[in-house]
Amino acid sequence: MTDTRTAPVRRRAAAVLLCAGAVAYTAWVLELAVATGIDPVRAYVSELAAADQPLGGLFRATDLAAGLLVLAGALLALAAPRRRPWTTAGWAALALFGAATALDSRLPLSCAPTTDPACAARETAGLVPATHTAHAVSSSLALTGALAALFLLTFAARRYDQWPALARFGPPLVLAELAATCWTLSSVAAFTAGRGTWALGLGQRLQVLLVALYLALLAGCTARTTGNEHPRKPKPEARP
Repeated sequence: MTDTRTAPVRRRAAAVLLCAGAVAYTAWVLELAVATGIDPVRAYVSELAAADQPLGGLFRATDLAAGLLVLAGALLALAAPRRRPWTTAGWAALALFGAATALDSRLPLSCAPTTDPACAARETAGLVPATHTAHAVSSSLALTGALAALFLLTFAARRYDQWPALARFGPPLVLAELAATCWTLSSVAAFTAGRGTWALGLGQRLQVLLVALYLALLAGCTARTTGNEHPRKPKPEARP
C-alpha cells in the first residue's frame, strides 16, 4: 500500500529531475548569444568548459548539474519494485551516463586544443595535465552510458508495450544518435591525425542535443506512467 501511494510521487520526481537534466545538458546553446571565442563548427563542446576559458566555470557548473540531476532521476526510477530486466539495465546505463557526466565536469581540459594551436601541440607532445586523459576516459564512459541507455530503454518500451511515445520516436532518435556518434568519432580521428576537424563541433553538438531530446522524451513518458509494471504476457497461439 505504501509503495502504491509513493510510486506516482517517485515517478513525477524522476521526470522532473530528468527534464531539468536535459535543460542543463543543453547549456552550450548559450554560445549562440554570448561570445565565447570557441568555434562551434570545429571545437569540442567540452572546450567551452576548459580551465583557461572565461566562461569555463559556468559550463562546468551546468555539466555538473546535468550529471547529478540525471543520476538522481535514474536512481529514483531504479528504486521502483518489480522492475523489468531490460528497463533496469536501461536505467542503470542512464545512471552511468549521469555519474560520468558529473565526473567529466570535475576533470576539465586545461586549454582548447582545436582553437589554440599551442594547446594542440602540447597535447600531442604529452605536455598537458593528466586531466586531459582522465577527461577522455570520463567522456567515453558518459557516451557509452548514453548510447546503452537510449538503446535499452527504447527496446524496453517496445518489448513491454509501455511508453508509447518512446516506442514510436525512440528508434529514429537512436539511429540519429548513432550517426552523430560516428560523425564525431571520425572527426576526432581526423583531428588527431592532423587532417582537420571535419566539422567536429557540429557533429558533437548534434550528438549532445539528441541525448537531451531523448531525456526530455523519457521524462514525459515517465511522468505519464501509471500503475505497477508487469511483464507482458505472451499472446495465446491460435488453434486451428
